[in-house]
Amino acid sequence: MLENGAPAGELAGKRALVTGGSRGIGAAVVRRFLAAGAEVLTTARSEPDTVPEGATFVTADVRTRAGAEALADAARRVLGGVDVLVHNAGGAQPYPDASAIPDEEWQDQLDLCYLAPVRLNSLLTPDMRERRTGAVVHVSSAAVATPLPQFLHYTPAKAALENYSQGLAADLAPFGVRVNTVSPGRVATPGGEATRKVWARLNPASGPAGGGGDNVPLGRDGQPRDIAEAVLFLVSGRASWLTGVNLTVDGGEFPRS
Repeated sequence: MLENGAPAGELAGKRALVTGGSRGIGAAVVRRFLAAGAEVLTTARSEPDTVPEGATFVTADVRTRAGAEALADAARRVLGGVDVLVHNAGGAQPYPDASAIPDEEWQDQLDLCYLAPVRLNSLLTPDMRERRTGAVVHVSSAAVATPLPQFLHYTPAKAALENYSQGLAADLAPFGVRVNTVSPGRVATPGGEATRKVWARLNPASGPAGGGGDNVPLGRDGQPRDIAEAVLFLVSGRASWLTGVNLTVDGGEFPRS
């Protein structure tokens, strides 16, 4: 049987950790993994009102080394280890221009979008390497291809993540561990909508950040499930010969060379 084109139960027996899984894309990934048969642990800085049925939630701030260590310990305690690791935590609000971005915001984005995955990988991929199996997905952003001054605290941190992801893929490939990236375009999420409202207030004459559905060649904004399906594919056996890939999922809006 197939579910959305994927074999039902294809993640049966897999243990997955998804960061930033309380809403939006992260929550969609959690639900999709659960439907595919995985055991899922997810996390965010604050506990949400609801957690997808079947998932385990722990509160953790992955921006710090201590938070990453606490989350890794929780994954070992709850899951007994990790087979699939998805780094989804992230997000940023725009500023009027690059000079208006405060110093602490630059550091916060580096901690959240780049150093959090680095730290968590350093704690959890050695076990994957030893077992010679595992899959890691970093969630970046299609906006890296066209960085805007108002988001220069965010897109360079994501660009660093993409570069690191490629290097880590080369490092772990000899041990059967695959590392890939998914770069979403404009997706209809609560966080995305909040960002677009701030953008509209700062740039009333320029239209919505990243354009609207009319600017997407496929004619609509993305949905969280669109990204979740891409993530599922990359961690599944169907992508067993893919590593070091950056899969842009944006309806064709952001061209990449």
